[in-house]
Amino acid sequence: MARLPVISGDELVRILGHVGFIWDYTQGSHMILLNSDGRRVSVPRHSEIGRGLLRALIRDAGLTRDEFWELYRQ
Repeated sequence: MARLPVISGDELVRILGHVGFIWDYTQGSHMILLNSDGRRVSVPRHSEIGRGLLRALIRDAGLTRDEFWELYRQ
């Protein structure tokens, strides 16, 4: 399996928007996203999100790595 890319927080918010997450509010440098299932994801607004943190955020969003890769390629 390929390594996860290094992406920005804004780019991750755009990707998660494709699966129904919407911006709720910003607290400090973190964007809080919600979806209709009640899941909440806190995405840091950094220019680069490390691969370990990205993996945890993907898991918190209820996605698999393969689902994330499909959304990333769109």
